[in-house]
Parts: sequence; structure tokens; C-alpha cells
Amino acid sequence: MTRHVPWQTMRIVRLAALVAAGVVGCSGTGSAAAQPACSALGGSVEDQTCHAHLANSTYTLDISFPLGYPDQQALTDYLTQTRDGFINVAEMPDSRGLPYEMEAVAKAYQSDGTESVVFKIFQDVGGVHPQTWYKAFNYDLVKGAPITYDTLFKPDTKPLDVILPVVERELTKQTGIDKPILPGEGRDPVNYQNFALTDDAVIFFFGQGELLPEAAGAVEASVPRNALAPVLAL
Repeated sequence: MTRHVPWQTMRIVRLAALVAAGVVGCSGTGSAAAQPACSALGGSVEDQTCHAHLANSTYTLDISFPLGYPDQQALTDYLTQTRDGFINVAEMPDSRGLPYEMEAVAKAYQSDGTESVVFKIFQDVGGVHPQTWYKAFNYDLVKGAPITYDTLFKPDTKPLDVILPVVERELTKQTGIDKPILPGEGRDPVNYQNFALTDDAVIFFFGQGELLPEAAGAVEASVPRNALAPVLAL
């Protein structure tokens, strides 16, 4: 009988990656510096994109990300920590249901003065259900600095007063469920940390179980920039 890895273990891997991603630097940005980093991840460069495929009897790991993001070190730091955490779990002596799987695929977004990269990460480490979550990176090309949820909006404003109604309408359309957001989750800024900027919208990404019940999977919702104009700092 297959013994599943406890869901707590899956959460530890995920949380470790999120915490590690906070320790980043801006050195070595750009494609020239990114190519050695891609090699360090076991990958190769094709069309300005790093592709890495690692596989053995215990795990399969696929990573893909663009090399043009300005703070390339932040991406590679996060991916390195995520990869190492996943491999450590796969190589535990009591792991069952092998091989484990992870796939981290990034999509790039642009707006006037900003660059965004959003990873969609799928992980199956032998639990009852695989997990999917997002990790977003945003960069202000004018200031030469990362953009976070806190710096995206003007001080002393209430952006969720604008964001939540739009997100709820979007997710209602996607799920077919009236008011699908879990009670208390819609006004928690923690759930809105992963976003991408375009000229027309701010797109918010929600991992499995972050805003909706886990059965809904990973979802995204687009909020028009003109609606956010009174609270946007950019």
C-alpha cells in the first residue's frame, strides 16, 4: 500500500521556497550573467529562455524561465531554493510513490516602465493531491528596484476596496459559484502578493487553496488599471 507524504511536508517545501526567495540580490542582472546561472540550474539557453530538465529514479524536474528579467538573480535564487527543497524531499529514505514531479514554468509580462515574470509551479510529492502555486517577480525599470504589493500602491490608500469586487466577479465567472472566495481571505493582503503588470491591467495570481477552496485549483484575475488609477503608485 502506498504511503503518502503528509500534506505538512508539501507545505514545508513550498514555504521554504517562499521564505528563501526573500533573500535576493540585484547583482549579475541581464542575459550575460543569467546564462551561467542557467547552467548552474542544469539548464541550457534557447531563444533567450533557460530550460532545465533533471530526472532520475526519484524525481522529474522541469524549469523554464526568460533570461531578460532585470533582477535575474532573484529568479535563480528562488528556483535554486525551490529545486533543492523538492529534491531533498524526493530523496528522503522513506519517500513513497516515486518518482515525484515538479514543473516551474514562467511567463513574462511588460508594461511601460515595468517587467514582470510569473512562475506557475506544479508539485506532486506523493500526497493525496498535487499542489499548484504561483511566484511573481516585478521590477520598476525607472527606479531600478523590485515592485512589491506594498510599493505598488500609494500610502494610506485601501487598494483592496477596488481589487476585491473585481476579483470576486472574475472568479465567480470562472467557477460558476456565487461569492466563491473563502470567508476572511478576500481582504487579506497576503493573498495578493503575486501579480503582474501590463499597460491595461494588474493581474493577480492565486495558488491552490490561497483564496478559493483547494478543489478550485490555481486561478488568476485581471483588474483594469483605470479602476486602480486612484491607488496605484506607478
